[in-house]
Amino acid sequence: MTPPGLGEEVRQWAARGNLDPTHIESLRRNSPLGALLAAALDVRGRPRDMIRERIEDTGRHVVHRMERYLNALGTIASAGPLLGLLGTVVGMIQMFLGILDHGVGDVNQLAGGIGKALVCTATGMIIAVPALMAHRFFKGRIAGYIIEMEQEATLLLDTIDGRVVPAAVAPAAAGAKPVTAKG
Repeated sequence: MTPPGLGEEVRQWAARGNLDPTHIESLRRNSPLGALLAAALDVRGRPRDMIRERIEDTGRHVVHRMERYLNALGTIASAGPLLGLLGTVVGMIQMFLGILDHGVGDVNQLAGGIGKALVCTATGMIIAVPALMAHRFFKGRIAGYIIEMEQEATLLLDTIDGRVVPAAVAPAAAGAKPVTAKG
């Protein structure tokens, strides 16, 4: 998702002007972060607002791809208890129909219906609880990746715009700060 050091490497490329189409295309295929940074580099000569707009547009597409299975996982987590409840209702209906046919004296008939109802309830919970935990876990991970990608895109935007020069590119003059900002 966000390879370590990729943002810094791309900022150094941008600061040095080492941006050929092959590097940018390779970056785009590298990872979601690479796709976001490549989108910024594609329009690097344009005004800051246009670059930001391209980053945001690409970011929406990247986030959509990252979240594509979260809805299915959330649906499974939500539907599991409902399916368990449906099974419980069906089991209870069978139990009451058994009472109607055989009377209250047949304990085996009652136990069978109650057993089916409880198995359905348990199955719904066995499916729903892990799905809910996985959904929350992945949603949190994706949110973290999104924040990290936003930070990297902003740093690259500042580098492209000339507001920040990466430390590895800045002149090594005595007393000079490694990262400078325009004023």
